[in-house]
Amino acid sequence: MTMPIRSFLFIPGDSEKKIGKVDDAAADAFIFDLEDAVALARKPVAREMVPAFIKDRPRGTRKSQFWVRVNPLDTAWTLEDLAAIVPSAPDGIMLPKVDGPQHVAQVSHYLDALETAAGVEAGSIKILPVATETPIAPFRLGDYAGARLDRLYGLTWGAEDLSSAIGASGNTDATGEWNLTYKLVRSLCLLGAHAASVEAVDTLFVDFRDPEGLHASCRAARAEGFSGRIAIHPAQVDIINKAFSPSEDEVAFAQRVVALFAANPDSGTLALDGKMLDIPHLKQASKTLAMHEARRG
Repeated sequence: MTMPIRSFLFIPGDSEKKIGKVDDAAADAFIFDLEDAVALARKPVAREMVPAFIKDRPRGTRKSQFWVRVNPLDTAWTLEDLAAIVPSAPDGIMLPKVDGPQHVAQVSHYLDALETAAGVEAGSIKILPVATETPIAPFRLGDYAGARLDRLYGLTWGAEDLSSAIGASGNTDATGEWNLTYKLVRSLCLLGAHAASVEAVDTLFVDFRDPEGLHASCRAARAEGFSGRIAIHPAQVDIINKAFSPSEDEVAFAQRVVALFAANPDSGTLALDGKMLDIPHLKQASKTLAMHEARRG
């Protein structure tokens, strides 16, 4: 079973200090940022530093995946970023500010050529678009389902750039909850990802000093159908990993569900703890156990 990435941790691509701490962190994947975390004057530095670091840790030797967030297609730097990064064979590219599947397809074509030129395995670099950062993007989330994007790992969403794009003064209410617009695009991103049979990755939790809030938010996100989350601080990684892994109680219940159906192979509906279970419950229980076993291995 291919395990979804639970935690993506952002690392500024021009910070030698923070890049140097990657080997000691427990994130499933790191996103080396060439976009917002890097000042214009420092982008050439980041384009040298990031691929050099990745190349020193080739696939098969690194314990985590290495992704790179490039600059968006409405800038002059996207191709320059990709040309610098692809020869180091990262696991994936995060593509910000996309308008829809056509932007992912465009970058996929760039990767086809750059992988061939660099001798990198064809199709091995995946793409994770930030699929809600422009005003038109949310309307196209359903289009990913029929877009035939082989490199598409999943869909994630973001609120800050969308707020700026629509001239909003904020994106949360007085309680700290997302305003309606952002709840809407988050739900559409979740549904769009599942419609396209790819992973749904929740956006960052801004307050890294609130571990309880992060844990509760992640558990709720996993219950909704998200498979992972973006982190902005190393302290968030363990919390995210735990929240997006089956708990002991979930595993124990799944074992009982699978055992019950195994003992009653001719039944499509069974009762357990006063609740009626059917085949979708069995499929979910089997998925939970497979994920648990894969994580243990």
